[in-house]
Amino acid sequence: MRHMKGHEMKRILTRDDYVDPRPTRAARFFLGKVLCVRAPDGYAEGMITETEAYGGIEDAASHAFGNRRTARTEIMFAPGGAAYVYFCYGMHRMFNIVTGPRDSPEAVLVRAVKIAAGHDVVRRRRKGIAEKDWASGPGRVCAALGIEMHHNRHDLLMGELIWIEDRGVQVPTREVEQTPRIGVDYAGEWAKKPWRFVWSPADGSTQDSTISSGKSSGSRKKK
Repeated sequence: MRHMKGHEMKRILTRDDYVDPRPTRAARFFLGKVLCVRAPDGYAEGMITETEAYGGIEDAASHAFGNRRTARTEIMFAPGGAAYVYFCYGMHRMFNIVTGPRDSPEAVLVRAVKIAAGHDVVRRRRKGIAEKDWASGPGRVCAALGIEMHHNRHDLLMGELIWIEDRGVQVPTREVEQTPRIGVDYAGEWAKKPWRFVWSPADGSTQDSTISSGKSSGSRKKK
């Protein structure tokens, strides 16, 4: 893992960062970026270490499969740069980054982060839970960072309640593992696509909360 210097060390992502039409490239891009959330009980942020790509109307694992446009999925058809938050099994909130151009429903699910700031806030939210498990699954990411349903449809470009920053972290290809997505067995051949990206830094800098099995808080209904 390498860091860039100077003015590039901290930058709120712009529209251009979100509109890549290739969902797998977008999912890989977000590794090493920092998800920032300002909530009533405090501010916290986490460096993204695990993502999954969802590829629009042809992807049988996507909520938008078959061009399904509903009150819930309509946000996926917006231009990249919005938050898509939904409940899984009525228990866990799942945070997704809408990507791609308008009317091309693509998204990246954030499956894990490494808490980078707001440790005291997260410790209160995740009371009694080991730090390595604070944000080691998509439901846990939302619980740790304070992401709620009111964040759904929020504009990530505004930099007010929830946004994503580039801190100049470069993630080497050799440190990224690609695997099939978790919890999408119903998707047939699409379930086999290696669209899950897991970053395991050689220096172990994110090992406390990086890789998750996805079963405790990450398995989910069709996305």
